[in-house]
Amino acid sequence: MAYLQSNIPYFKAWVRREYTKNMQEYHGDFLHCMVVAVTTMPNRTLSFQVIFTGFESDEDDSPNIHGGAMWARMPLTALVADTPLEEWPTELPPYLAQPWDCMSHDHSVYVINRATPAPWIAKIDDEFYPAKYYFTVDYTNNEVADDPAQHKQSHVLELLDAGEYTGNIVALPNNRVRVTHPAWFETGQGAPDFRPNQHIYNSKENVDYVWDTQRVFNNLYSEDITDDEKEGIR
Repeated sequence: MAYLQSNIPYFKAWVRREYTKNMQEYHGDFLHCMVVAVTTMPNRTLSFQVIFTGFESDEDDSPNIHGGAMWARMPLTALVADTPLEEWPTELPPYLAQPWDCMSHDHSVYVINRATPAPWIAKIDDEFYPAKYYFTVDYTNNEVADDPAQHKQSHVLELLDAGEYTGNIVALPNNRVRVTHPAWFETGQGAPDFRPNQHIYNSKENVDYVWDTQRVFNNLYSEDITDDEKEGIR
């Protein structure tokens, strides 16, 4: 279990340059980068460690002053996928790019192999768009993250064919996405008939079971085992 920061399956992207100048300059300009790690801080969007490549200087023969420079905790909303685009996408506000903020410093990063490579469906501002799945961030060791009624994952996705939002990177929970894979299953239509399960399950919640030591110790060992022997093999 990682704390604060984790390596990720790296991807190439563009950074909205105003994020590198305290939002005061360079609106509409972009810097090329590799996105190599993710940071989770409660009550904030995901943020990322990026390494700038300087590739943008190839377009206008300007000096490469950014190649190899790094930036920590670049916000999710600063990133645009390194995909050929007719025009730069409209920036999403944080409440659309990541509707639920990070829930904990403690997290895991993983790729759901069976959820790739077919496109996902992402719900953004009440519209549905295809999306490319990158990886998932999951959280724990926090009263919200560990509450079964409140827990949310962050699935990091690139929006595809999403009109003015095409190319934006988003982080959505399960209730804003749907996996597709025509070889395995037919994609459902309409909202799933779900309600969050607010129960917690554990082996010691049944008092009758806990107090019945014969059932608790009903294992592979001899029925005649003594209490002292039970203590030694547990």
